[in-house]
Amino acid sequence: MPEWKILVQKRPEMALRRLPRDLQQRLYKAMHSLEQDPRPPNCMKLVGYAELYRIRVVDWRIVYAIEDDRLIVLIVEVAPRASVYRNL
Repeated sequence: MPEWKILVQKRPEMALRRLPRDLQQRLYKAMHSLEQDPRPPNCMKLVGYAELYRIRVVDWRIVYAIEDDRLIVLIVEVAPRASVYRNL
């Protein structure tokens, strides 16, 4: 199985930098797991958005797009559950 490349947009990257180190590590670990399988069993396709998926990490959500033809996973948002969908 080919390995996917993870790209993180600027806004989620900045949000990650402001988080406590232990939460950062959990979120980065979840993002890197997408390199092996961008559609893991715990992911959910977002209704109303063409190609957006999300995975849960504690009370946080990682929202991402998958570019199958280029083997890229693009992280578009990392935020708490309460606010993650407002910025999409």
